[in-house]
Amino acid sequence: MDNFDQIPEIALKWHQDGTGAVLATVVQTWGSAPRRVGSQLVISGKGDIQGSVSGGCVEGAVIMEAMDVLENGAGKMLEFGVSDEDAFAVGLACGGTIRVWIEPVGAALPEALLADLVAARAAREPVAYVINTDTGERRLDRSGHESRFAMDRSGFEDDEATFVGIHNPPLRMVIVGAVHIAQALVKMARITGYDPYIIDPREAFASEARFPGETILTDWPDEAVDEIGLDTRTALVLLTHDPKLDDPALERALTSKCFYIGALGSTRTHAKRVERLGKAGYTDDQIARIHGPVGLNIGAAGPSEIAVSIMAQITSALRLGV
Repeated sequence: MDNFDQIPEIALKWHQDGTGAVLATVVQTWGSAPRRVGSQLVISGKGDIQGSVSGGCVEGAVIMEAMDVLENGAGKMLEFGVSDEDAFAVGLACGGTIRVWIEPVGAALPEALLADLVAARAAREPVAYVINTDTGERRLDRSGHESRFAMDRSGFEDDEATFVGIHNPPLRMVIVGAVHIAQALVKMARITGYDPYIIDPREAFASEARFPGETILTDWPDEAVDEIGLDTRTALVLLTHDPKLDDPALERALTSKCFYIGALGSTRTHAKRVERLGKAGYTDDQIARIHGPVGLNIGAAGPSEIAVSIMAQITSALRLGV
């Protein structure tokens, strides 16, 4: 899980080992704030820190406040103005304002609630940590907040008191077919925050030399997909052109919750694919989930441009649901 921060996990560990922990969360920003809403920092009772709420501008002040709330056990809202000079030091053109909510684990933030959040994250279960900063009421939501989950967007609700902190699993991209398009697509996947997996039983294609440092599975595609799992934060891209390789993984995908299914091939090839799946008993609604031919129609020529069109379509499916 390359792109998964471990701040809640560290907070729970520090609390349970007796060190003490305060969780700090960016809950609101104005102007050119260094860190997005939902970013977190954990401070131990010894003053150790992990994570960031401002890229270095206000961490010192947050740490001092954290020591105080460890003593009194109450959550607290902090507000900081980031000057133009400090903002420039962390790579911004101008300053802004940050509100940070801090809460000691075990007092304001119950250990059991944090443990439940950590368990959900470990299980790749999307979950929202919801807190009313006026009353201190807290809960975990496993449903609702659809647009927030889709956009990875934490923030206050309209009442300006209820903060919804989104905890999504890392994005993953499962690519069946270690072809030229896959070589370009893997690089784009990494840039845009996905952990890629390449599946191809043809070891001449699925080699370390062609995909250095990447996770490669040379099992049959349906077995490899079963091993990885296809959940709501996973995109599946089929690039082999060979039904013997594509179809086993595709059939797994049609009954899964993965947010994107794309299959390479011409309109004619896709029509044959649809016919095969229909005869195999899949419904029209299931088959309609497949983006085929794969990628947005941008006139792409060559593997790299086709990869761009695929990446754009995956982004549209993730953020817009289309």
